[in-house]
Amino acid sequence: MKKNILKAVAAALMTASLLTGCGNDNAGSEQSAQGDKVKIEYWHVNAETQGGKTVQELVDKFNAQSKDVEVVARYNPDMYKGLMQNLQAEAAAGKSPAVVQVGWAFLDYFSNNFTYSAPQKIIDKDFSDDKNFLQDNFLPNVLDLAKNSKGDQVGIPYSLSTPVLYINRDLLRQAGLDENGPKTWEELIKFSDTVKKQTGKYGFYMQEPADNWAQQALLESNGARMITDGKASFASEDGIKAYQAYADMVIKTKSALHISWDQGVQAFVNGDVAMLYTTIAQRANVQKGAKFDVAAVSSPAWEGKPKKLPAGGCFLAITAQDEKQQKAAWEFVKYLYSVESMAAWTKGTGYVPPRKDVADAENGLKSFLEENKMMKAATSQMDSVVPWASFPGDAGLQAEQLLLDTRDKILSGSISAREALTQTQEQINNLLK
Repeated sequence: MKKNILKAVAAALMTASLLTGCGNDNAGSEQSAQGDKVKIEYWHVNAETQGGKTVQELVDKFNAQSKDVEVVARYNPDMYKGLMQNLQAEAAAGKSPAVVQVGWAFLDYFSNNFTYSAPQKIIDKDFSDDKNFLQDNFLPNVLDLAKNSKGDQVGIPYSLSTPVLYINRDLLRQAGLDENGPKTWEELIKFSDTVKKQTGKYGFYMQEPADNWAQQALLESNGARMITDGKASFASEDGIKAYQAYADMVIKTKSALHISWDQGVQAFVNGDVAMLYTTIAQRANVQKGAKFDVAAVSSPAWEGKPKKLPAGGCFLAITAQDEKQQKAAWEFVKYLYSVESMAAWTKGTGYVPPRKDVADAENGLKSFLEENKMMKAATSQMDSVVPWASFPGDAGLQAEQLLLDTRDKILSGSISAREALTQTQEQINNLLK
C-alpha cells in the first residue's frame, strides 16, 4: 500500500487514537506547568499486567530527578500494531510523540513510513559525553536487531523476550503427568488432551494478542519460514501441519482455548488451564497471581527439529520533531538504559535486558537472576532466537491483520489450516508486488 493511502486510512483512525489517550495537541516544544520543563510523550504498549506499572514507576522517578524534562507515558492498546496505527493517525495530523516503542515485526514498516532520528545523530549533535554510549553498552549483534533492511540504526533494543511454557504443576500431577511439563509439541498435545480427560479443565492456551509472534514460533520450529526472499512462505507443508495440530486441540479435542490474551492468561492464573504459552514478559504477572505450584520451562520443540523462536519485545525510537524535544527524548532514553532502570524493567516484566552489563552488576540483576528460576526458561534458549518476521515495504500492517484474521478463521473451525494459510500467503504476496 502506498504512503498516501496509508495516510488516508490513518485519518479515519484519528478518533480511535484520541480515545486511547494518545496524542499531544502541543507536540514540539510544549512547556509543562512546572517552570520551563520540556514536556514529552512516551508511547508504550505495556498493559498493567505486562509492565505498565513499571513503566509509570520509571517515568515518575525520571521526572522527580530531572530539572529540564517532564515525561508523560501513554499506553497504546492492541500491542505494537495498535501503536503503529495510532502513530500513523498522529503523523497525518502533523503531530508526534517524542519516544515510541516499536515491535520487531514493524522495524521496516516504521522506518519506511515515519520520521525518526537515529540515536547516534542526536548524540553527536548535542551530547558529546555520550558519543560511545551505544558501543560501550551493547553487543554489536544486539544493536543490529534495531537496524532496518538498509542497515540504518533506527533505534536501540529495549525489550528482548522469547516465548516460554508456564505450567501448573499441581494440575499436571492431578492428571498423572510429569510435573516438569512436556519437552516437545507432540508431548504437549498429549499432555493437553490428558488434562482435559482427567480433570475436565483445559490443557493449553497459546497467546492471542494483536500479533502472530507465538504462532511464528510454532510454525518455524517445525521447519516453515514466514518469509523467504522477501515473500510470504508460511503455507508450506511444515507450516500447515503445525497450525492444524494446534487447531485440532481447540476444535476437535477441545483441550485448548481460543480466547483473548488477557482472558487466556487469567484462566491460567485462576488454575483453569494447565499450560500457558506466552512471553517471559508475563513472568511477574503470573508469579504474583498464581496460587498453585507454578513454573516456567523452555519452549517445546517439534521432534527431531531445532527450535526457532522469534525475538519478542521492541526497540525505542526517537520520533521527536524539534531539537528541544529530541534532546529531552535522549535524556529520557539514556535514563531508561541505565543499569538500575534496566534492572527494574526486567524485575517488573521478565524481559531479558539488552544492555550487556546488567545481568552481572551488583546494582543490576545479579542476585535477582540467581534467585528467580523462571528467568532461566528464557535465558537458556537465547541461542534459538530468530528475527520476528517483518514484511517488507508498506504492507506491514495489512499483512499482520491478514494473519490475525487467518488465526481466527482457523481456530474457529470455519476453514482448514491448509486453505486459510494458502489463501493468506497469496494475499500477502499480492500486497508485496
